[in-house]
Amino acid sequence: MRVIGLISGTSVDGIDGALVEISGSPGDWHLELLAGTTLPYPVDLRSQILDVCAGKSLSMPELAELDDAIATVFADAALSLQQSSEPAELIGSHGQTVFHRPPQNHQLGYSLQLGRGELIAQLTGLTTVSNFRVADIAAGGHGAPLVPILDTYFLRHPNYDRCIQNLGGIGNVTYVPKTDNQILGWDTGPGNALIDLAVQYFSAGAQTYDRDGAWAATGTPCIALVEGWLQQDFFQQPPPKSTGRELFGVDYWQRCLREAEPYNLSPADILATLTELTVVSIHHSYCQFLPELPDQILLCGGGSHNHYLQQRLQTLFAPIPVFSTSELGLNADFKEAIAFAVLAYWRLLEIPGNLPSVTGAVSEVLLGEIHPVFTPNVIRSQSIT
Repeated sequence: MRVIGLISGTSVDGIDGALVEISGSPGDWHLELLAGTTLPYPVDLRSQILDVCAGKSLSMPELAELDDAIATVFADAALSLQQSSEPAELIGSHGQTVFHRPPQNHQLGYSLQLGRGELIAQLTGLTTVSNFRVADIAAGGHGAPLVPILDTYFLRHPNYDRCIQNLGGIGNVTYVPKTDNQILGWDTGPGNALIDLAVQYFSAGAQTYDRDGAWAATGTPCIALVEGWLQQDFFQQPPPKSTGRELFGVDYWQRCLREAEPYNLSPADILATLTELTVVSIHHSYCQFLPELPDQILLCGGGSHNHYLQQRLQTLFAPIPVFSTSELGLNADFKEAIAFAVLAYWRLLEIPGNLPSVTGAVSEVLLGEIHPVFTPNVIRSQSIT
């Protein structure tokens, strides 16, 4: 089946879309990436999303308008993917996370993704699966990360224990052992989120990210600051755990900026320091919570293009090799979009899509709500009945 996967991550860069051909059966799945695209958000819409993520209040009509505006851009991404390929038959849309609260003190977690699936289905004419997180949350899980199950099926190796490290706005890891031992996974902390905020601040909005890590590479990290920031409670908390811009967002960045003042750091130094926090938090996380360090570390997500970040990871983890999932045939830029195509396909087949050992859920569950395409006649007859 040809399926489109859509996601916009915590960096809020835009919508990553992947059109994939899925075939095979449980235990023998086959994937082919037919097309991939990233559709940037309109500037005003991205700004509005970031404001909401930072805690700006919305009226209910404003929330509804934002939900529909995001869904419309997601639908545009799905339609553009099919312009030079055969049409898809299904869409899996993660949507845009604007709020995430992990479970705590026996209280269920809460996670809100905007870009409603029923509107995407109507605009594209394709059945759409969305709201992937809620079933796992209802089962006591974090609802994240959800991509590790893809890593398990497609990146396990009989000879190597592997860590697949995603570097989006937030970093997350999947530990895939070479044996049938338990798969592990959790959010490691900030990925690009704090670096992006710093770049936007120091460039007065002219830049949104540190291309290739070139700016940070000219600076010198302040290790004293990194060691202090690493004492934050999240880094000490054992998995399962998840986080987002609610913790590593604007307030955290402003705190970092204030705490850097006594050190008289240049913008490049601060960028190098924030990059070092991402690197050191990943290393700390592996050393604290893995049964043993992996044989290989595979990077994916936007941060996999940050050469300075990758170099620092390689230095810290030496002699463990650090490279991209693209080198193994799983596109590093679209891996998460591919995952939601797969999860949507599994939802139709009624195959559970979560890993309780990763999310903390009490059981495996079906992920996602199915939104079929209704014709006007069907809608009218349903409203009558």
